[in-house]
Amino acid sequence: MKFDPYNNQKLYEEWKKNPYNSSVSHQNNKVIQQYIFDMELGQNVSRHSPKKGRSYVRLNSLRHKLFYIAELLEKNYKIKDITKTTEDSIHQLFNGMRTGKIRKANGGVYIDTGDYVKIFKAFWHWWQLVNHKKGIAIPDITVDLDTTRNKEPKFVYFTEEQLNEMIKIADPDMKVVMLFLFDTGMRVTEMLNIKVSDFLNDFKEVNIREETSKTFGRRIKLMMSSDIIKNYVNLMRLSPDNFVFKLSADDMNRKLKPIGRSVMGKDDLTLYDFRHSSACYWYPRYPNVQGLLYRFGWKQLEMAHYYSRFLGMEDTVTEESMLLGVTKTEIEREINKLKRENKAIWDNLKEIAVMARKSHETVDKDREIEPRLRKVIRGYMPRH
Repeated sequence: MKFDPYNNQKLYEEWKKNPYNSSVSHQNNKVIQQYIFDMELGQNVSRHSPKKGRSYVRLNSLRHKLFYIAELLEKNYKIKDITKTTEDSIHQLFNGMRTGKIRKANGGVYIDTGDYVKIFKAFWHWWQLVNHKKGIAIPDITVDLDTTRNKEPKFVYFTEEQLNEMIKIADPDMKVVMLFLFDTGMRVTEMLNIKVSDFLNDFKEVNIREETSKTFGRRIKLMMSSDIIKNYVNLMRLSPDNFVFKLSADDMNRKLKPIGRSVMGKDDLTLYDFRHSSACYWYPRYPNVQGLLYRFGWKQLEMAHYYSRFLGMEDTVTEESMLLGVTKTEIEREINKLKRENKAIWDNLKEIAVMARKSHETVDKDREIEPRLRKVIRGYMPRH
């Protein structure tokens, strides 16, 4: 069973009891509800998408954002049916969100327009598939939509040294949480679902189960927190089926506020900042990016690229290093060529030496034979 720290299942099931949204039209309610219920079952999904029901986290995100898109279309473009949206109107809507022409209810500017675009694209492809089964062709109006974010998300970054300072003033429970999160870099939900039985090899490794991960399960090594986790489990007398971390995410975040303020002067330190800062810590320490992607449960390389940019990393190759590489290659090629030529010369010399020896041997034999032949010949010659 997966522990649900943010009550996403409860929120979704409460919504299902009364799914009508008074902020949008009846037709928008009807089609959006149909889409969400299909996603709950994993029905009418693209052939490129996973063939399974979506998580409660995903379902809640889909319904919130899709209803909001429908609300913006009604308010700004008088479109009462999201399926009647034109290519021009949807481009204008998302462009307005990016540029600040269309703002949040509190007057703020959107930084995650790309997330809204991705959800609308998924919805539209579902609408195309539903109609395709009825023999109706729906054009794809989402092809040219920009799915990038307005700007990169911000987070509170801290170093290993600052982590050590924060741990000094944290209570015993939070010391364990903070070091474990920084070490593993796992997501908060993954961390809250860790059981004692998930630790392997005498607490030197931890298994993040498939059903508790946002992306995929994985088994990673504990490089900093092995001993403290082992001692904590023994001290708390936890059994194999017990969850290791009992505090709620809200309680932990509440405890982090004064710690972040004391060490870094930051009022908004959260559990998620430990994953981001851990990524910055591990990025330059992994010999290859594939290992980093595995540790953090990332499927896309762009996540690793984000942290490389954050750390100010760049391509450091120079013309000199390129020249050195070419020169080295040429030298190696010439050396190999000389080896081949020398071998051929040496082989020829050996053949010549053999031939010369045989010639000398032949000459020596001739010198020995010649007197005998003369003697024999003289014996046959007539006497005068």
